[in-house]
Amino acid sequence: MGINYKKEGKFNYLEVGEGRPIIILHGLMGNLSNFDKVFEYFSSKGYRILMPELPIYNLPLLKTNVKNLAKFIKAFTEHKQLNNYILLGNSLGGHIALYYTKQYPEKVDGIVLTGSSGLYENSMGESYPKRGNYEYVKHKAESVFYDPKVATKEIVDEVYESINDRNKLIRTLAIAKSAIRHNMAKDLPNMNVPAGLIWGKNDEVTPPEVAEEFNELLPKSTLYWIDKCGHAPMMEHPDKFNEYLEDWLTKENL
Repeated sequence: MGINYKKEGKFNYLEVGEGRPIIILHGLMGNLSNFDKVFEYFSSKGYRILMPELPIYNLPLLKTNVKNLAKFIKAFTEHKQLNNYILLGNSLGGHIALYYTKQYPEKVDGIVLTGSSGLYENSMGESYPKRGNYEYVKHKAESVFYDPKVATKEIVDEVYESINDRNKLIRTLAIAKSAIRHNMAKDLPNMNVPAGLIWGKNDEVTPPEVAEEFNELLPKSTLYWIDKCGHAPMMEHPDKFNEYLEDWLTKENL
């Protein structure tokens, strides 16, 4: 079953499969291809997988924040007439999933966080003064993964292009400041939705203690560790990621 890329109005998104919807939210430097293995596996397991492109670089600067990206997802779910869905987010995508769940708890049946911001993260912010230095950007991109070879030239080039584009750089900084402002620590104990946490033991962006804090604060959470894994488990260890996600979905009867 092929993955369909669709453009409808302001929404560009991938969709495949039928069944309970899983909406995937990519990270700040994320790419739609980061979740290829999730699409392939779960679309054959009775799930409808959707992944909208987040308008990180297209919103007005003053609206480039976590709150408005959550509003964009709300509009997307209404456009697609979705109900009883699961949100799966990596990095910034996890943060958006948390903020969305805080605002619209009745809409969300479950959330899956992997390398999520929302409590704390080591950003690439200190690299911006050196943004013209390709080797430095390459080193920072590689540090996202346990195995630096996962940071292919294509990935490094994309990051390099993004932080050397003034429009994208300004919005990246705006999102980073918004993420700090929207710390979710006080909100998490009130979120009674089932939460699956799938974390790399070697994540240097949102370190293991962040996952442990999420697990302590979210009342219905289950934490899964992946060894020799950095900030993007679904890319670095896709089979193990899918195994843990399926285990969580089964246990929660989702």
